[in-house]
Amino acid sequence: MALVPYVEGGGWAARQLHSPWATFRFASRTIRLQQDWRRLGVAAVVWEAAVVLCAYLEMEGIDLRDRSVIELGAGTGLLGIVVTLLAGTKEPAVVRALYSTCCARVTLTDRAAALEFLESNVQANLPPELRPRAVVKELTWGKDLDKFPPGAFDFVLGADIVYLEETFADLLQTLEHLCSEQTVILLSCRIRYERDLKFLKMLRERFSVSEVHYDSSKDVHIYKAQRGNRKDDF
Repeated sequence: MALVPYVEGGGWAARQLHSPWATFRFASRTIRLQQDWRRLGVAAVVWEAAVVLCAYLEMEGIDLRDRSVIELGAGTGLLGIVVTLLAGTKEPAVVRALYSTCCARVTLTDRAAALEFLESNVQANLPPELRPRAVVKELTWGKDLDKFPPGAFDFVLGADIVYLEETFADLLQTLEHLCSEQTVILLSCRIRYERDLKFLKMLRERFSVSEVHYDSSKDVHIYKAQRGNRKDDF
């Protein structure tokens, strides 16, 4: 969301953040992402919360076929790329070919300064037949929301997007705009500060929230949220 420096310790983790490349294996494919900390800060490195959410979606076998998905604060694009791959690998080749001429089902969003970088990673890591399924769009939380149809998404995803308190109200407004009664929000985050808990409290005032996964090795939580008291299975 915010293109600002973010410092978290040193050592191996810092070296990973400052590395020009990050490589992962999801959906039976190798994903190699360019990183650029110096130019874009937090928007251009892969955070562990994104890796944990990707692994959760794959391990749980959540059905993403023909689902409309939007990612907030997509950054390097890892999560949106993996979602597109997971949806595509479960579809027969004839269906994937049909979708190549259809509208996108995965929307990766970030602020304007990060879009060219994000687009390059998406194009480099999706096979040609799946590229039309993913679209990169500008979204600054709380602004120009009319560019996105209200309540039109089945899933709203975010990885490590809860860290600046001044963005909390805009993020909540954006979530409310994007969600219908059926929409499932999945937020993956590390609870670093007291303000992070404040956001969860604000979220619970507007949505039904539950913790669905915790990765103790990375200290990353995944929260599921829906409007009202809905607690639908995926």
